Amino acid sequence: MKFKVLQENLRKILLDRIEAGELIGLRLAQQTGFKQAHISNFLNRKRGLSLEGMDKVLQVQHLSVLDLLDPVEVNKRASILPPSADEFENVVLADSPIAATQPFIVSMHVKEIVKFKKSFLHRIKAEAHGDRSGWQRFVLIKLDGREALAMHPRLTPGATLLIDRHYTSLKPYRKGESNMYAVLKNDTCAVRYVELAAGRLVLRPHNHDWPIEVIAMQEGKSAGDYLVGRVCHVGLEA
Repeated sequence: MKFKVLQENLRKILLDRIEAGELIGLRLAQQTGFKQAHISNFLNRKRGLSLEGMDKVLQVQHLSVLDLLDPVEVNKRASILPPSADEFENVVLADSPIAATQPFIVSMHVKEIVKFKKSFLHRIKAEAHGDRSGWQRFVLIKLDGREALAMHPRLTPGATLLIDRHYTSLKPYRKGESNMYAVLKNDTCAVRYVELAAGRLVLRPHNHDWPIEVIAMQEGKSAGDYLVGRVCHVGLEA
């Protein structure tokens, strides 16, 4: 929500109080220490308030920033995943660009919720390179036709992939096996095996007829900055 919207919402609250006889402009000027003309210009949309000015008005009118937020907007952006009290954990399904770039998946981006056994999720080992503590750990994505073709026959179109976004290491999860990763590519997820060679990420498909891709890492970036997470479970459509 933009600062101008917050100012407009504050203006509306004050005008409603004035219309209800609970407040007058002169009284608000006295409470805040502002000139009456300054308050009048704000109420008549001829000028805005500084951050300090807004803080002062909120303080004397016993308001908080939460009072200025649109409840619909707050609800859209709020988490819809309260802690689970049973043996299952809720995991959200989101579009690949959201899973690749958003540390926390808010309700407006949730496509579906799937339950996984807590015992299964708790057995999965994390291996983060870089700070992922602020990232929602498990996210589901659905594989589109192009990504499925690259990983054919191991993956098929419509497969649901559970991504562990706290596993951003190139260390093999199981000895002798290649990890499959969701990789940040063009602000979305490419699903591939990944290697590091000469400062570049090599994205290898399972399908030998599909081309190998190379990502040149930006200066100061590491492989962990490009790995969205390890694919730790695959659900195939029947």
